Amino acid sequence: MFTPSPKSNGMVLHKTTEIAGLKIFYREAGTPGAPKLVLLHGFPASSYQYRNLLSRLASKFHLVSPDYPGFGNSDMPDPKTYEYSFDQTSAVVEAFLAKVGFTTFGLYVRDYGGPVGFRIVERHPEWLEWLIIQNTNAYEEGFSPVWDGLRDAYWKGKTAETERPLEAFLQADTVKTVYTHGHPNPELISPDNWNMDLHFLARPDAKRVQLDFFYDYRKNVELYAQWQAFLRRRQPSTIIFWGQDDIFFTPAGGEAYLRDLPKAEIHRLKSGHFALEDCLPYSTENMVAFYESLPQVRTPMSASR
Repeated sequence: MFTPSPKSNGMVLHKTTEIAGLKIFYREAGTPGAPKLVLLHGFPASSYQYRNLLSRLASKFHLVSPDYPGFGNSDMPDPKTYEYSFDQTSAVVEAFLAKVGFTTFGLYVRDYGGPVGFRIVERHPEWLEWLIIQNTNAYEEGFSPVWDGLRDAYWKGKTAETERPLEAFLQADTVKTVYTHGHPNPELISPDNWNMDLHFLARPDAKRVQLDFFYDYRKNVELYAQWQAFLRRRQPSTIIFWGQDDIFFTPAGGEAYLRDLPKAEIHRLKSGHFALEDCLPYSTENMVAFYESLPQVRTPMSASR
């Protein structure tokens, strides 16, 4: 009789741990002892966005991907008493990584994952081995016109009037559009993605949580120069995957990283905000090849190919 094993190739574990009194859900794959890789998700998603990548990379890496507080299967404390901010989220994720023993790793950042991850590795530069960037912004030229309502109104004065138009980003049609915009073959994008997000957005206070993050995003922009200086100074080995028709971030936002990381490898994808949904095989093959080309991280993984 076959007994399923967590060590079976490509299997993903679904786990929880407690951080600062909160239940934090996370997905884990691969074998302890393999090179570590952390995957940080974006809006309006959760670690679910990495379900396929986790399976594909499980034979090469030991991976974790947490759901932030207020997202996915993690706890969502009352926004009246809990601060939903990128500072707070990065502190929770930092404590999570320390607890699960991920203090030296490669880092995959996408969308909100950039502001969360950049805060963490700036505090702990020794944790970062290499970097994967996918459609996460750190430059002024990276903002598409979709951001105008936040930048020109909401961030300058948070009122019920300036907030009301932003609620459209949390409606069913818009959430679906975030997933399908810019993808030439939308039939490759599973509707499970937006249906999962809409399920979580239907919870009491969930939209309030997301609006709090929209407002707090302005503080990320204030840190852009600091993050750019960090990248320039540290020069982490970096591979960039950039969906060229992202609804939120422009192609120029991806190219801008090359100013501070001139040795970075960049892959321009005919895709959108969720490029892993339709560029998964290409992305995984190039991630593994890039990692195995790094002289400072040569491992038995390379020799066994």
